Amino acid sequence: TMKKSLIALAVLGAVAGAASAQTNVTIYGVADAGLSRIDNGRVNTTALQSGQQSGSRIGFRGTEDLGGGLSAIFTLENGFSLDDGTLGQGGRLFGRQAFVGLQGGFGAVKLGRQYNPIRTAVESIDPFGLGLAGNAANVFNVHGERADNTLNYTSPNFGGFSGQAQYSFGEVAGSNSTGRQVGLSASYAGGPFSVIVAHHDQNTTATAAGATVAAGDAKTTFLGGTFDFGMAKLHAAYARSKGETALGVTNLDRDDAMLGVSAPIGA
Repeated sequence: TMKKSLIALAVLGAVAGAASAQTNVTIYGVADAGLSRIDNGRVNTTALQSGQQSGSRIGFRGTEDLGGGLSAIFTLENGFSLDDGTLGQGGRLFGRQAFVGLQGGFGAVKLGRQYNPIRTAVESIDPFGLGLAGNAANVFNVHGERADNTLNYTSPNFGGFSGQAQYSFGEVAGSNSTGRQVGLSASYAGGPFSVIVAHHDQNTTATAAGATVAAGDAKTTFLGGTFDFGMAKLHAAYARSKGETALGVTNLDRDDAMLGVSAPIGA
């Protein structure tokens, strides 16, 4: 009887310990659709399109307090087209984001499909927030926005300074470099001023005889900043890209720049 009682107390204690952990799960989303008119001088198109300002999505985000300032985190975010109900990002179930990780005083470590640091950097400077017709990703190379098989470290904020480091595994048999991506960013924000620098290096791939092979290397370095005057905010950015679409054939070299102004409207 005493052994049974001790076992029961141990099980009860374990259940009580699990129940005391604070868990938060948030369901969120965006439903965005509108009429668009495109005239590029050759083709005129009027269409109902999804995600004109922000990509339509439904997501699940959660944290669980593990104690000692450590938390488990996850995000699963599905993208879809509101105009026809199809899945976005090539038909993936959670094509926008799908990761799990740990966060604490050291920052956060996340594993899974995530945004590239250079994409996050461009979004933070773009007056259009990577939406609408002025989307800065139409100018700057954000290397596909997201990367699969990614290990990401995001630092805590130290007096306005923060940074990210990303490594995305190519996962090609026989080669650790084919398809690999590396991204870095560092930023400062204080008062009306913010600045961010980011670099991305992507080993591109191609399919030959049914196999994935190396097809070149592409690099982009981005520098951007904002200054808020109150009545209006100034946005400026510059990027230099270099790369190959085939091994040894350099034809992706370019320089891009952006200058913009945004202003608050309403209360």
